[in-house]
Amino acid sequence: MTPPLPVRGKLTEQKSLNDLTWLRVGGPADYLFQPADVEDLQEFLRNLPAETPVFPMGVGSNLIVRDGGLRAVVIRLGRGFNGIDIEGNTVTAGAAALDAHVARKAADAGVDLTFLRTIPGSIGGAVRMNAGCYGSYTADVLQKATIVTRAGKVMDLTPEDLNFRYRQTDLPEGAVLVSATFSGPSGEPAELHARMQAQLRKRDETQPTKDRSAGSTFRNPAGFSSTGRTDDVHDLKAWKVIDDAGMRGAIKGGAQMSPKHSNFLINTGTATAADLEGLGEDVRKKVYETSGITLEWEIMRVGDPLTE
Repeated sequence: MTPPLPVRGKLTEQKSLNDLTWLRVGGPADYLFQPADVEDLQEFLRNLPAETPVFPMGVGSNLIVRDGGLRAVVIRLGRGFNGIDIEGNTVTAGAAALDAHVARKAADAGVDLTFLRTIPGSIGGAVRMNAGCYGSYTADVLQKATIVTRAGKVMDLTPEDLNFRYRQTDLPEGAVLVSATFSGPSGEPAELHARMQAQLRKRDETQPTKDRSAGSTFRNPAGFSSTGRTDDVHDLKAWKVIDDAGMRGAIKGGAQMSPKHSNFLINTGTATAADLEGLGEDVRKKVYETSGITLEWEIMRVGDPLTE
């Protein structure tokens, strides 16, 4: 769909994406670009025809790529974008740095970003989705996010620019997050690491961490403020309305709503993207029929269905 451009990174045509997502499903992208560094990414985007769509992709922890693949240039950041620098209570992390690794390195330095420890994925996704848990959210600690625009320009965005909401932010169309800077409260390293270990134990007790999933499937349906915190009026949980609809453990092809946590959609080993998305839509329909609540997907679904 677009001629190859000179790059210092890696540009691959018709690259299958099924081994790049946690759910292990999906067809090929027209191109996969893995830039060497920020300058390589800038030059590539600057020279890419304006009409060519791009799709920034992290580690695929919250993503279903449909079986027909993606008609776009997928941009996936790697080693040139995973650095972590800490000065005082300020932590700057590349967008490809894993959330868990940032939390551990910050704790070593006595900076409390412990909420990131159990969040699957990378920093770019955490910023984009205002990721959070245990009462803390990315919006609480972000100082700035650095992006490369679709035109190849480097820009810094403030929290106000991002307009944080529950599992949502505003990013310019086609922009690629390349790093983020956080300011966390101080803490004793030993206490911070102990807290993270407790969080991991709690997660493993309640979530299907050994199964192939993409984290929470649906957003909690109501009662969240702009920063992501629950208010005092509603505190509905997606897993509860799914349970009430009788959809815990529901199966479609190789897809299943986890018996351990009903808001986790899992690939039992043979699922297609159509199985996974189809089961999710069955759940949404059943929940609406039984409670009048319309669940919204938290997992992003992109690409084309497979056609005969």
